[in-house]
Amino acid sequence: MSRSAEGDVVDGSGDDPEGSGDSGGNPDDPDDSGIDPDDVPGVPATPRNRAKSAVLWGLVGGFAFLVLAQGYLLLGGSLPFPYPWLFGVAAGIAAGSGGLTYVTEHRVAKRRT
Repeated sequence: MSRSAEGDVVDGSGDDPEGSGDSGGNPDDPDDSGIDPDDVPGVPATPRNRAKSAVLWGLVGGFAFLVLAQGYLLLGGSLPFPYPWLFGVAAGIAAGSGGLTYVTEHRVAKRRT
């Protein structure tokens, strides 16, 4: 037995008067709503959504490079170019990974369906 915030005793015996066991959980849950998750389409691959996704993946790639480079420098490593150039290299990596994402993302999505 446990106590709720109001001090009432909660024993988990199921005070649901209908006996259905549904506690009003998440309405998006396939078990509660009866909707098959395979029948629900995802976000459509419009050019705007693809561009937004590509920009975000580009940022992830650029920041990941900066984090890895900073960790390498903190551990005593040295890079073959000056420290301020890291931002230029990160921008190049961000542009490359974003462009690659924009070009290939819709092809990968088609294979999954």
